Amino acid sequence: MFIPLYDQNPKVYVERPWVNQTLIIANLIIFAIQYILPASGEEFVLITMAVVPGWLNEPLIDQVPFLPDQTTLVTYAFLHADWMHVISNMIFLWVFGDNIEDAMGHVRYFVFYLACAAAGGFAHMLADPTSTAPLVGASGAVAGVIAAYIILFPKVRVYVLAKIIVPLPIPIPALWVLGLWIAMQLFFVLFPDGGPTAWWAHIGGLIAGATLVFFMKRSTVNLFGR
Repeated sequence: MFIPLYDQNPKVYVERPWVNQTLIIANLIIFAIQYILPASGEEFVLITMAVVPGWLNEPLIDQVPFLPDQTTLVTYAFLHADWMHVISNMIFLWVFGDNIEDAMGHVRYFVFYLACAAAGGFAHMLADPTSTAPLVGASGAVAGVIAAYIILFPKVRVYVLAKIIVPLPIPIPALWVLGLWIAMQLFFVLFPDGGPTAWWAHIGGLIAGATLVFFMKRSTVNLFGR
């Protein structure tokens, strides 16, 4: 729909958003490892790290050796289906995640990110509890970041690459840009397109992000851009 490029939102509290940068690097490295693994190796990674609702709901299946199977509600967010999948998620995280880390602090942002990922995986599991298709991707966590951003910084100008006649960077308030993204997620939940996208994972991440931001932001950070 659009590609965010950068925002006019300087950081106030942290000099370097190293947690956000580390998450991006980790996602890219893990996908690169996925990419070079033989088919059998990638299948093993998916079996042990992806969210598989039908397995999580079956106590006789031990999906993750030596760990609770619920661990996959976090590990799935570091796997991706293809390069387009991982790059699109990381672009959103790069543009919007640094300001959420700034608003929360390093440790709380890391906890926030993992909690949104887990909420996305859990929502997907509730929506399709018998599915044996593996869920992968950081989209649930990124959706949480987007929800927090729109609550904290709705008036900030975000430059997006939009194609009118030719692709051009256009400054648009975050409320419009990210509000449109959220509306699209809700549309596809109500009217599924039959594709591979796990829309309910996005909704779970959005709900978690919109809820947790009230408790995890710094007390000196105002809501709704005030």
